[in-house]
Amino acid sequence: MAITTAPGTISATGRPPSPSPAGRTSRKVRDNLTGHAFLIGAVICFAVFSWYPMIRGIVMSFQRTRRGETTWVGWDNYARIIADPSFWPAWQNTFYFTVLALVLGYAVPFFVAILLNEFRHAKGYLRILVYLPVMLPPASALFLFKFYAYDPSEAGLFNAILKALHLPTSQWMQSPEMTMPAMVLASTWMNMGSAVLIYLAALQNIPGELYEAAELDGAGIWRRILNVTIPQTRLILALLAMLQIVATMQLFIEPLILANGAGAEDSATSVAYLIYQHGFFQNDLNGAAALGVIMLVVLAGFSAVYVRLTAKQD
Repeated sequence: MAITTAPGTISATGRPPSPSPAGRTSRKVRDNLTGHAFLIGAVICFAVFSWYPMIRGIVMSFQRTRRGETTWVGWDNYARIIADPSFWPAWQNTFYFTVLALVLGYAVPFFVAILLNEFRHAKGYLRILVYLPVMLPPASALFLFKFYAYDPSEAGLFNAILKALHLPTSQWMQSPEMTMPAMVLASTWMNMGSAVLIYLAALQNIPGELYEAAELDGAGIWRRILNVTIPQTRLILALLAMLQIVATMQLFIEPLILANGAGAEDSATSVAYLIYQHGFFQNDLNGAAALGVIMLVVLAGFSAVYVRLTAKQD
């Protein structure tokens, strides 16, 4: 005669009875439903605020809307945008800003992180000090630069420093030559805190034995940086370089606040600001969508190159 055990009782072998296949299946289904329930919120947010606007923008770039009537015009919006006199100067300004940001805004956080990593005391205080600008609203930080640091008179902070050093002062945002370097300086100060913390985390994962071996071989500080630090953090360096290119190519708030949009002699007009002009000043939403798609293709190209290069390195 078969012996059955009630749920929760101990079998003759001294172990609880194993759950039936149906019980295992129902538990697995519950676990999957719980996991999907946590994900559904993020999926809905991405769908509503990212995927739908992107798809809608691509569709609008091939349409023209006049007096509430929408017609398909094919590539006409793209041809009209490319023929815009501001199109190529905007791309030139955007690439110029990106290059300057890579030279200054990409290198400075890395060396600041190396410097902070060498400190033995007050590390927490210094990290807070470096990260503090990131906690400020970008508009507030940029207005601080515009009205306090970049004041073209001798009352401005930077002009006062230059005067104290007996150097010629600058008009800063009123000068076409200084507009881009000034925006890169402000952008670097605002955003470098996050990169510094990421670099610090990567530096602290480097085994100390590598530095000790380099010191025994007589390597100085620069040799240790070139032969140990950079090779050990190259993946983080490559990732942040790609993220910086994507972020700086979407230059918008800096020219909008610091240079009142276009800047002196259109020296600050970026692609993102040109999209803003077409969409909100000229009421040309279709042209703005076409320019946005062009930017999407360019950034996708940079991302594809990055993925290809990192795949070869791996």
